[in-house]
Amino acid sequence: MLNKVILMGRFTRDPELRSTPQGISTCSFSIAVDRNFVRPGEERKADFINCVAWRQTAEFISKYFKKGSMVALEGSIQTRSWDDQDGKKRYATDVVVNQVYFAESKRDSQSVMSGDDFASAGDFGSLPEPISPMGTDDDLPF
Repeated sequence: MLNKVILMGRFTRDPELRSTPQGISTCSFSIAVDRNFVRPGEERKADFINCVAWRQTAEFISKYFKKGSMVALEGSIQTRSWDDQDGKKRYATDVVVNQVYFAESKRDSQSVMSGDDFASAGDFGSLPEPISPMGTDDDLPF
């Protein structure tokens, strides 16, 4: 079976970093993801998706992202249920984040994050440099 989610969107609020009683870091946040289809005469709509990350991924997100930051992430969908105060069964669906990537350039993000944050972020798995299937420009036949 397969349960894989790939999303790109903007943080709707600052990520919230907490720790479990056992000292495991967890970070919860939501991102706004634009829908592809727009009806003529209407504004583009977005879905607001709740996400949770654990351990080093949680710490990385809380350190380098904030409200308005563009992010690309990979994870899986997880549902949970509980009984509320009135005894009614409640459900929630979250994306459990496994991988996270910066999805905007340094220049575009200057209003959201300082350049110093990005300078040290490369150690934590930012997007890799694109690899050309043709090799370098020197290898091109024209």
